Amino acid sequence: MSLDLKCQIEESYRLSVAGMDIPWMLEQWALRRPDKPALIWCPFNGDEETVTYSQLFTRARRLAAGLHSKGVRCGDFVLLHMDNSAEFVQSWYACAILGAVAVSTNTRSVGRDLSYFVDVTKAVCALSQPKFADLIADACPDLKFIALTDSDAGESVENYATIMERTKGAVPFTDLFADEPIELRKPDAALNLGIQFTSGTTSRPKAVVWTHANGIWAGKSNTQHYRLREDDVTLTNLPLFHTNAQSYSMLSTHWSGGTMVLQPKFSASRYWDLVMRHGVTWASMIPFGAKALIDKPVPDHKMRFWSFGVQVPESEELFGVPTLGLWGMTETVSHGTYTDPDHLGPRLNIGRAAPGYDIQIRDAEGNVLGPGSTGRMYIRGVRGVSVFKEYYGNPEATAEAFDEDGWLDTGDIASIDEEGWFYFRDRDKDMLRVGAENVAASEVETVLMMTGLASECAVVGQQHFMLDEVPVAFVIPAPGLDLAQEEIEAQMIDHCRANLPDFKVVRRVFVVDELPRSTLEKVSKKDLRDRLEPITE
Repeated sequence: MSLDLKCQIEESYRLSVAGMDIPWMLEQWALRRPDKPALIWCPFNGDEETVTYSQLFTRARRLAAGLHSKGVRCGDFVLLHMDNSAEFVQSWYACAILGAVAVSTNTRSVGRDLSYFVDVTKAVCALSQPKFADLIADACPDLKFIALTDSDAGESVENYATIMERTKGAVPFTDLFADEPIELRKPDAALNLGIQFTSGTTSRPKAVVWTHANGIWAGKSNTQHYRLREDDVTLTNLPLFHTNAQSYSMLSTHWSGGTMVLQPKFSASRYWDLVMRHGVTWASMIPFGAKALIDKPVPDHKMRFWSFGVQVPESEELFGVPTLGLWGMTETVSHGTYTDPDHLGPRLNIGRAAPGYDIQIRDAEGNVLGPGSTGRMYIRGVRGVSVFKEYYGNPEATAEAFDEDGWLDTGDIASIDEEGWFYFRDRDKDMLRVGAENVAASEVETVLMMTGLASECAVVGQQHFMLDEVPVAFVIPAPGLDLAQEEIEAQMIDHCRANLPDFKVVRRVFVVDELPRSTLEKVSKKDLRDRLEPITE
């Protein structure tokens, strides 16, 4: 492709989102369908709350005005550390309206993580919930203020006054809402919108920057892939701090003018009741959720599809819900591959290449492979529109992510058949998939080596019947260490619990005299994985 043609294509994609941003998107439905439910918040305890498009738009603008009065400005970073809740949605949109950058962080993070997130982004304040107050205050002492909701995702907090009193810089979340909504700024698609920290093969997560153009692209593309209309209703129970719920569920719903039914988290016992009560027509689902529903009676629902990741006919027969194969990552904003709801394709496919993306399968030497071959998946889009803008504060990682022609190495292993269907085969061997979370083995290894108990270690995934895989470690003890294997294991696991989110904590530690090596003297993690029996119960 010539440079001129490449520039023309990139410019056409930028023009496709010109004059639009997230506040513009929300305003469209607030003006056209003010009384249409945008959000139905369904806490596990307490009453449900229906928020119309007009109410959501007004509340977000009032919150944006309150943040501005507290000194938050366009371009500032705001730590958004919340479990799913109505407040999360309002806060995310308020940041977008103000022009601040919402740093949505995994609520299973530990203090070490939060300190790192704030250090990278220089976040000026945090919007959070009471149960995280002590964690944030201890890990992030330089924040201007910490706004705390009056419940934990709908769960009442009896000692709220005490928490507020002992938390330095704490202000009630409700006090942030100004009497008058903030005036809308001129739409700016190039403005930074949000940051999500994603695990890579390096030891620390990288800050993936989305622009408003990315957000618009996500909402518009997902809507087209799913064929959504304003009468569609989605059930969202995956965490909003991740791309799946934030992009696939929230942005696509609010681009199309639909309704999002929101739960704090997945609940098998409540699932079908909410589907029936609110007329849910589609949902983003992961295999864990489907497995948890197996023993639940299936009602006569009106679900059009599950956004499932792979096409699974067996699931369709069991639940009566078509499953859509698709693939994406935080860096791609939307689905890089997807399945048309009317053409589901062969079993276990992850769809076809989505409009706006180029995809290649390459071998280890970088040669492009044809149909029937398996190799590493590369994707190309337009930076800041169809793919992320950058890794914030890490120009080296940004430069390394793309080759000279703009191709992004996804780290995933895939294949393509003769008819153009893609199939997921494996992930980078230093990446684990624990439930819905990506875990970099190198990060866990770094934490284990901090104990001083090992001269070398290797973390691999052990197959798990519900979580896909869980991290386990093989370690060579440090010279002169006089501890039994049980004590080494106990100390290492305790250290992980103190320094890593729970899903990154190793389940087992195996003490060995040596680690298997490949011909290049690298640790052969395949040999280590082969030693592990799958966890079946």
